[in-house]
Amino acid sequence: MNESNGKYAGMKAVVTGGTHGMGLGIVTALLDGGAEVVLTGRSEKALEEARVALAGRAAHVVRADAADPADVDALGVLVGETLGQVDAVFVNHGIAEVDQPLEDVTAAAFDRQFGVNTRGVFFTVQRLAPLVRDGGAFVFTTVANGRVFPGMSVYSGSKDAVRAFAKVFAAEFLPRRIRVNSVAPGFIKTPTMGVAGMTDAERAAFEEQGSVLTPLQRMGTVEEVARAALFLAFDATFTTAAELPFDGGGWGQGITPPEQG
Repeated sequence: MNESNGKYAGMKAVVTGGTHGMGLGIVTALLDGGAEVVLTGRSEKALEEARVALAGRAAHVVRADAADPADVDALGVLVGETLGQVDAVFVNHGIAEVDQPLEDVTAAAFDRQFGVNTRGVFFTVQRLAPLVRDGGAFVFTTVANGRVFPGMSVYSGSKDAVRAFAKVFAAEFLPRRIRVNSVAPGFIKTPTMGVAGMTDAERAAFEEQGSVLTPLQRMGTVEEVARAALFLAFDATFTTAAELPFDGGGWGQGITPPEQG
């Protein structure tokens, strides 16, 4: 594709958590469409891999920890200097720590997840909102909430807070016609499956479980997530305060998976 003639030619966007998985899928789709993108990550390995993969394209790869107020402020400065006003911000960053039943949760684990997933989202939006053009968009990544998994209370709580932020921010941004929507993924096939520290065997088991629990009987792909997120950002121009379930039909919609033979 000739990026200068693409669907998003001339547009500017920020993608937090954009160096791998769903975030990188969103970045790639934006670049393919001709947009200029600032993307963030924390892992030096993932940052370097993204720099190599996106070399020569209109991508600015930046290290930023959403849980660090200084990093969030520095990101705002960089976005202002590099892009100026932006058309869309995809707030995609997040961490999940599993197998933590109530009695095992520590204050440190709680603070890590809420620091990135909740506080990091709030202050990222606060810092970048002045840089979003009137009529622009925020898109959050939440999580499909039709099923509850033991051992993920902190993660689930942190994401439910983001869901609430999206609705309130949508109301607050009405005077500027900035739309705020969310995509809520179920099982998506990514390198980490959204959970840091899993072994290859654990990841394979998680993928198998995801396919069984999903009525469409397969995992979603990062390319499919990207299409949904970009739809909310650029095409759903009469939609705000909405959450789009992206879960293969069962988590938010109550569809029963087929019987396993």
